Amino acid sequence: MKSVLVFVEHEDGAIRRIGLEMCTRGADIAKELGVPSAAVVLGKGASKAAEPLKSTPIDAIWVSEDNLVDAHLNDPAVDAVEALLKQLGPSVALFPLTNLGKDIAARIGVRLSAGVITDVTDIAVKDGVISAQSPKFGGSVIATKAFKNSDYGVLTCRANSFIARQEPGKGEIKQLQSPAGKSYAVTVEEKVSQEAGKLGVEEAGIVVSGGRGLGGPEHFDIIEALAEALGGAVGASRAAVDAGWIPHSHQVGQTGKTVSPQLYIAVGISGAIQHKVGMRSAGTIVAINKDPNAPIFEFSDLGVVGDLFQIVPELTTLVKERRANA
Repeated sequence: MKSVLVFVEHEDGAIRRIGLEMCTRGADIAKELGVPSAAVVLGKGASKAAEPLKSTPIDAIWVSEDNLVDAHLNDPAVDAVEALLKQLGPSVALFPLTNLGKDIAARIGVRLSAGVITDVTDIAVKDGVISAQSPKFGGSVIATKAFKNSDYGVLTCRANSFIARQEPGKGEIKQLQSPAGKSYAVTVEEKVSQEAGKLGVEEAGIVVSGGRGLGGPEHFDIIEALAEALGGAVGASRAAVDAGWIPHSHQVGQTGKTVSPQLYIAVGISGAIQHKVGMRSAGTIVAINKDPNAPIFEFSDLGVVGDLFQIVPELTTLVKERRANA
């Protein structure tokens, strides 16, 4: 491989944390391989989105504000990334595990006959060979894969799998020229954004999750109340989601979302390995459970043994009082 390229997704110049995470990990991989690292940002607001990337160890940031990217479906973005990869030479490319990221990654894989590894949660380099880990069979198996007979490698990465590190690199801004002579049949006439919902678990700095110990969907209101008081998001264990108590979008774990908040509060969650791998990188882990032998106490920073229906409402009241007096 001659380089490592990171595709950074943004919305009018605002990037998600996964962009910073992938730039950090991509730069580290490049350093281990002894090759340069680069990020690519496309569309309206790309120059604005490039600014926070300068705080990562990335070497170069390719920017294109070409109107074609926003005026059409994903074809212009695919063409731009393909052209850049061909310019850089044999490379490994990191994409976010989002609808846009997965679409572009798959099409790049076909166009460049590249190996593709999806749902990546960890990347390693040994003896100049890149390998990636991804959960399979509902998270019961962690597969480790490497590229074979492929000049290009494509990885789609799960959010919060890597740690974003502030370590300014070269951060050289480079202008990316769109491929000439391209035309596109499908034009985007209007983009309609749904009203922003509650804070998602992937982006939240504080997550309060409920599990089987709540006993039913009607008791998630105490989780929501605590999360709201703390200014955080509501998460859930697989058991709670499988029982239909809360939508899958809240699930934290190997088959749900991987989170990395500063504070993670697990309420009525036993702490099975499936859940642990989805939140183990949290800064501080607090567990509330009536079972003193629950596995989650083995890796929590603070454990509270007792009745969650008494503890959580009281904690919510104390948080509200403290914030009111702050």
